Amino acid sequence: MRRNSAVAGLLGWWSAMALLAGVACVKADEGMWLFNDLPIKQLKQNYGFEPDEAWAEKLMRSCVRFNSGGSASFVSSNGLVLTNHHVGAETLHKLSTPERNVYEDGYLARTTAEELKAPDLELNQLISIEDVTATVNQGISAELSPEAAVAKRRENIAAIEQKSLEATGLRSDVVTLFGGGKYHLYRYKKYTDVRLVFSPEASIAFFGGDADNFEYPRYCLDACIFRVYENDQPAETPDFLKWSENGPAEGELVFVAGNPGRTSRIFTTDALRYQRDHRMPFMLDFLRRREIMLQQFGLAGPEQARRAKDDLFGVQNSRKAYLGMLGGLQDPAVMADKLSRENQLKAAIEKNPKLQPAIAAYSTIAEIQRQRTATLRTSISMNSQVFSLAHTIVQLVVEDQKPSGSRLPPYRDSGRASLELGLYSDAPIYPDLEQAILADLLGRLCEIRGGDDPLCQEALNGLSPTE
Repeated sequence: MRRNSAVAGLLGWWSAMALLAGVACVKADEGMWLFNDLPIKQLKQNYGFEPDEAWAEKLMRSCVRFNSGGSASFVSSNGLVLTNHHVGAETLHKLSTPERNVYEDGYLARTTAEELKAPDLELNQLISIEDVTATVNQGISAELSPEAAVAKRRENIAAIEQKSLEATGLRSDVVTLFGGGKYHLYRYKKYTDVRLVFSPEASIAFFGGDADNFEYPRYCLDACIFRVYENDQPAETPDFLKWSENGPAEGELVFVAGNPGRTSRIFTTDALRYQRDHRMPFMLDFLRRREIMLQQFGLAGPEQARRAKDDLFGVQNSRKAYLGMLGGLQDPAVMADKLSRENQLKAAIEKNPKLQPAIAAYSTIAEIQRQRTATLRTSISMNSQVFSLAHTIVQLVVEDQKPSGSRLPPYRDSGRASLELGLYSDAPIYPDLEQAILADLLGRLCEIRGGDDPLCQEALNGLSPTE
């Protein structure tokens, strides 16, 4: 069947599905969907395709989530995992040394014995999805204060996750969907023995650079291959995506599954104005400053450049993403369209007596944006590797004094193994890079709050940021 028109794109919180048609001009249509909530009728009507439950489940189980952020797929029955080079880059840097730069020079394991074990990489395979909305909201009524409702919901979620973990042995995460409209229990098979099989040289993996990366189709080898192990043997992975030698044909219906970011579609115009006028400019100032600091650190020598490379790439990627989002919000037509749609929704709510009380939420959200604006420049960000580890340890001591259901999500019993994987990682930490980052963060703190601010005085304790 030949099609020249664009077709729908389907995305879900964990599972991204994009329906693409046409090779020469590919465009995603409207839609974000979950594996357990596919638009069956629309697919059949528009494209003559009716996926059944078995098809969706096999595709779901062929997908992999990186705990470092990113999507991948099983591509063999013995644990091979294919992902993008930039998704695997953090692990490539951790496996690199001054003598062997895996990131820059690439790597190929010719036998399983040569595969390099990642120090702290966890891969998750989604096994099942269960709607637990009613259980999460059990015991929550309109009479409860917002604080009490949050505490009760957190307690319910922890109990669901712990019960599922004990019953199945699978990582069990309750996922919030649609701004709290639904809660789904995602059960993952967790792989913590992950080994690098292949990575190309950085020059071919990022061929074309930023312009191609963000603006044009890229013709490069943006790929890495890992393998998951169980009991020191390659894992058996019967659900995987098979290699297609010829690729998609013109007009062929193609599904892409993965782990997308949030769309922020539920943001009100007040929330978007806060992002446009305050938070995004604030974040861009931070990212530009960090980018320059890392570039300057790298100028000290080849080894310093190697150590800073991973952080620098991440900061540059974030800067480009924020610039794109800010550019969209600064387009008057975008905001006008959002305001028009919001006014239509408000009018519909006000006409419905059952929904009228909900209109007050807009005023509440607007007030929250004013509060966020007032406190934005008093916030503290000490996002260095050493500081994050120290913060985790301090927080862990506090959280462990509470019942699991009252703890912050990462510190619950159900998530302890994943937390400790990162906490006890033997990945390299570079003191000179950490010192440069922390000194810059302390300097920024004093610039934002003023050198005489009590917190700055306490943090510095009579010393300069560099000292």
